[in-house]
Amino acid sequence: MTDTTHSAAPTPDGAPGVIVVTGISAAGKSTVAQALAERLPRSAHVRGDTFRRMIVNGQEHMTAEALPEAVAQLRLRYELAATAADAYAAAGFTAIVQDILIGEYLGEIAELIKTRPLAVVVLAPDPEAVARREEKRAKTGYGPDWQPAAMDRILRDSTPRIGLWLDTSEQTVDETVDEILKRAWTDGAVA
Repeated sequence: MTDTTHSAAPTPDGAPGVIVVTGISAAGKSTVAQALAERLPRSAHVRGDTFRRMIVNGQEHMTAEALPEAVAQLRLRYELAATAADAYAAAGFTAIVQDILIGEYLGEIAELIKTRPLAVVVLAPDPEAVARREEKRAKTGYGPDWQPAAMDRILRDSTPRIGLWLDTSEQTVDETVDEILKRAWTDGAVA
């Protein structure tokens, strides 16, 4: 049975830090990041998608053939998330940054976030598990030009191997959070 008390230290030395939780759409990022934040004594869940939704007019959506403006808005979203995470950590909170950070963007966010310690956790369930999860969600993360297998290829073939990569295909949310709490600050640490 999972311990749901707030006894987990934010970092090994008890200081606040930042944990980035990423993966492809429907990998479980939002659910895991929220559950992780709830298990820490002082925490903030920084949802990258919130910054995208703040754009009222002129928003460009990311697609497989993204326009330059869509990429610029994506990078702005990551910069804002990094700034928010650093501010929360400076105020004594462990910030859990959750967003789709695949390909070159994972390395970029690790550089944008100035707070140390920093841990990166990549949720990497197999594409079939992602497709099953997508079917159960109210929101849709995929369309004709984005499919789980294609995004998974980008994740596995073009994303730098930094941090802790977890195959969460058969894990419950609690099992994933338990593993993150055990391994994030060692196996997931980013200098």
